[in-house]
Amino acid sequence: MRRIIDNDYLTMLVRLVVGVTFIYASYYKIIEPGDFAKSIWYYHLVPGSLINLIAIILPWVELICGLALIVGVVYRGSLWLVIVMMVVFVAAIASAIARGIDLDCGCFKAAESSSESTWNSLFFDIGLLVLLAQLYLS
Repeated sequence: MRRIIDNDYLTMLVRLVVGVTFIYASYYKIIEPGDFAKSIWYYHLVPGSLINLIAIILPWVELICGLALIVGVVYRGSLWLVIVMMVVFVAAIASAIARGIDLDCGCFKAAESSSESTWNSLFFDIGLLVLLAQLYLS
């Protein structure tokens, strides 16, 4: 098992997949911060006074972390930030499901009402957490 986890090719592939995913996710949020702010509001987890600040800062953090994972600059720090973000994203989506809020996660476009997409987003984010576990252990 350790040989698989420490495989350099697998690690580079996972770094590329996670990095590109975060870069892609940041694109719409940087271009349309107002729509992303609405997506944050739909979760009903963040005080209204912080929504705009998060909508402006979070996409840039995602972009920088995605680039850092791919390039390998400040790799451990960016890996920890991505892990923390993914845990928060999973908790937010799980909280929305538990409270009966049906929405698209707002990861790659503005959140909308969609119950099937909420579960898909949760499973996608858990899958990314598994990939991040491989990066952490390698």
